[in-house]
Amino acid sequence: MIAIIGAGPAGLIAAERLAAAGFAVTVYERMASPARKFLLAGRGGLNLTHTEDLPRFVARYGAAADRLAPMIAAFPPDALRGWSAALGEETFAGTSGRVFPKSFKATPLLRAWLRRLDGAGVRFAFGRTWRGWDAAGALRFAIAEGEEIVRADAVVLALGGASWPRLGSDGGWAEILRREGVDIAPLRPSNCGIEIAWSPFVRERIAGAPLKNVALRAGAATARGECVVTEEGLEGGAVYALGDAVRRAGATLHIDFKPDLTEAVVAARLAAVPKGASWPKAVARALGFDAAVRALLAEAGFAQADTARRAALVKDAAFTVTGARPIEKAISTAGGVTWGALDDRLMLRARPGVFIAGEMIDWDAPTGGYLLQACFASGAWAAEGVRVWLSRPPA
Repeated sequence: MIAIIGAGPAGLIAAERLAAAGFAVTVYERMASPARKFLLAGRGGLNLTHTEDLPRFVARYGAAADRLAPMIAAFPPDALRGWSAALGEETFAGTSGRVFPKSFKATPLLRAWLRRLDGAGVRFAFGRTWRGWDAAGALRFAIAEGEEIVRADAVVLALGGASWPRLGSDGGWAEILRREGVDIAPLRPSNCGIEIAWSPFVRERIAGAPLKNVALRAGAATARGECVVTEEGLEGGAVYALGDAVRRAGATLHIDFKPDLTEAVVAARLAAVPKGASWPKAVARALGFDAAVRALLAEAGFAQADTARRAALVKDAAFTVTGARPIEKAISTAGGVTWGALDDRLMLRARPGVFIAGEMIDWDAPTGGYLLQACFASGAWAAEGVRVWLSRPPA
């Protein structure tokens, strides 16, 4: 029997692949139902993957790109779209290249997937919290009645990261694996908001307002798009895309509020404002800025600046980041089982027969379909690793 621990996308695709290969598979899950974070992602439309060409797509994974490349090549975005279509959920690509089910929901896809798994003989055991191994190498699970011991021929761990712990992924596996001698990179928030010490006016009057079509920069990282002002700082895709460069305390976030205009054009428009006009109205007329942008420019010292300096602030307003939002508020998690702790088939070097998939591995990616794609691809890759390992000749 093969034990899959974790009923998210990485674990379920591993279960599907292994059941199709003829193995007996049981999926163990801490929660009372599967794929809760997957369903949460569906509230925003379930962004499955992206239509970028494969080299650019893989590059989104940064330092982990070379390790993830063969997995994504083996289960690329087109394969994920085909898989969804085979379950009755055709997909479409939006203008940004992001791919969604036509229903724009996760629930129909998950229901069809669970029916397929049931038909393949995959068993589910809910309410099982993994606690590691006993002295004989059997799996230990905490259950309502105490403890359950399970012996498996191979194991796929797909327990997720540490974001959204109320949905089942709390990162508790990290200490279990450390005790087994597995190298774990510290878990940290990813695709999360950043904290900036706004004035009371921004916190009380501007929080919730969007910033549209802005360009952001932190160190060498750049991004363009939208974000939202929050009481704590900023949230949104453009912020997430900057990655670690903007998440550390003391980082400087630069905002270009008019990325389609040169500084000279901005300066000319500001210089054309009649003398004596109040600066909020002047900016609104000259550049079309709303209250949110005007408030953030005020935070950057716009009111006290001369015309030339004001133009520079429109193109490069700097804000000090005081830190990232807590990991439990993040969309995803960076860090986890290091690549050095895994062989080429995602098997733990310290625990032969135990494979790792999904967000437990030390990779990071922005939102836009890259997170789910890597979870599916690594889950399928781990399943193939299990198949190969169990098919090896006897020693």
